[in-house]
Amino acid sequence: MHIKHQTSNIKHQTSSIKHQVLTYGRMIKFSHTLFALPFALATVVLVGNEAPLTLAKLFWIIMAMGGARSAAMGFNRLADASIDARNPRTAMREIPAGAISVNAAGIFVGISAVVFILSAAMLSSLCLWLSFPVLAVLFAYSYTKRFTWLSHVVLGLAIGMAPAGVWVALTGTLPGKILALSLALLTHIAGFDILYACQDTDFDRRESLRSIPAVFGIRRALLLSTLLHVMSVSCLVSLYWIFSLSPAYLLFVGIIAGLFVLEHRLVNPEDLTKVNLAFYQVNSAISVLVFVAVLVG
Repeated sequence: MHIKHQTSNIKHQTSSIKHQVLTYGRMIKFSHTLFALPFALATVVLVGNEAPLTLAKLFWIIMAMGGARSAAMGFNRLADASIDARNPRTAMREIPAGAISVNAAGIFVGISAVVFILSAAMLSSLCLWLSFPVLAVLFAYSYTKRFTWLSHVVLGLAIGMAPAGVWVALTGTLPGKILALSLALLTHIAGFDILYACQDTDFDRRESLRSIPAVFGIRRALLLSTLLHVMSVSCLVSLYWIFSLSPAYLLFVGIIAGLFVLEHRLVNPEDLTKVNLAFYQVNSAISVLVFVAVLVG
């Protein structure tokens, strides 16, 4: 009986830990890591002959990205908790719903930030010093929609720093030509964040939140999103010449351009029901194809 009781306790504890991990994973939208990680890995490939890659460096790069993203998303959920509670679409997020307390989320953000800083320190002293302004940008984004419609671009900047950061980590020098990939990621993220924000246009207006759809209307927002994605494809095309890639690279960029077209056909002013399909499935495919394109190229 004693052994059965111990076994039952172990199973219960294991189930509880698994539930907590999944809950925190939902809070930070862990699945959305697919948006930026392939761009970071593409940078690893593009560095190529310019700097040696070790398993230790790759490990600390991934740890730094995980820590930075977790800290940023956790902080965003804390900053927006009261707003999320008033929005029917987001009211069931973990903090407003009570699945994670404010204190617990704060501890999670602190631990994630420390993981990022320590991982940066393991890469180089330059990475360590740069980790602090990077965290400042990541945290500051959460407040930008309260006073500027450029919040989508700030989000793109925050995530778009990933390729530049990987370049610094591997080469020990400030980024130059890799900025084209960072700009491609910036415009990619900003463009689909505008699409995603279209769902909350009425709510944002009531709350005086300055998303592009709330300020300029959905039609103009979709146009701006399209222009940003045209810029993203243009930046990806430029990598062909910057890094002397093979023609096979351009074939994949053509497929990526086609997916951008599909994304914008899925979302229109009269029908926003497919925003989530465009947001996750299509954009995840685009990000993964960027890495495949660079690898093949």
